[in-house]
Amino acid sequence: MSRWDPDQYQRFRDQRRQPFLDLLELVRTRSAMRVVDLGCGSGELTRILHRRLQARDTLGIDSSDTMLQEPESRSKDGLRLLRQSIEDFRVNGEYDLVFSNAALHWVPNHRDLFGRLAAALAPDGQLAVQMPANFDQPSHLTAHRVAAEEPFASALSGFVHPVHVLAPEAYAVLLHQLGFREQRVRIQIYGHLLDGGADDIVEWVKGSLLTTYRTRLSDETYDAFVERYRARIREQVGDAKPYFFTFRRVLIWASR
Repeated sequence: MSRWDPDQYQRFRDQRRQPFLDLLELVRTRSAMRVVDLGCGSGELTRILHRRLQARDTLGIDSSDTMLQEPESRSKDGLRLLRQSIEDFRVNGEYDLVFSNAALHWVPNHRDLFGRLAAALAPDGQLAVQMPANFDQPSHLTAHRVAAEEPFASALSGFVHPVHVLAPEAYAVLLHQLGFREQRVRIQIYGHLLDGGADDIVEWVKGSLLTTYRTRLSDETYDAFVERYRARIREQVGDAKPYFFTFRRVLIWASR
């Protein structure tokens, strides 16, 4: 069962939207584009993508039954939403743009993954991807450390959230090997003022990173996990309010 909570995720809606807009700016608009948005969430940003590009057809896919509620009722005017995992997305030469905002970091084996994404593109097709790259920062390291503490380590059977994202230069090499003629790979640091300080960091990760632990823990144990995380993150970042929360992301654009 999906444990993604749309309301929790949307608590920082504006902050999460800006990387999407920055990624969209990298895309070259062409007439009658066929677009797929991998990991579209609720579909809200997919609709913006569809309208901005004036695309002929846009397909948004997401595996979460809670994020993507009643997709059929919100599919119209060339936009279609479908419940499907990114791992199951396998097509050949069908799209002018493969787009993914803040989703591919959940998917393992990026060398194979990017090969499948390249195969999905038509000639002169574009790839546009944004992923978090904040895994060595307190917000993420603290979750790993709490997962290694008892009683959570036993409840999780030793599981800690894996890191699938490669170094930026590895993506540049991979895109070259996959035959892309042009590419842009960049790291961007987003700074967010969180009025609630450390408590807002907790709320932020509850909407994303901590969902991977929520799916594996009972409600009672997960609540205890969050409170242990809250105590540890306060030790790490102090009690400054507002807290300047830096978030590193990798933005990738390439054209065949």
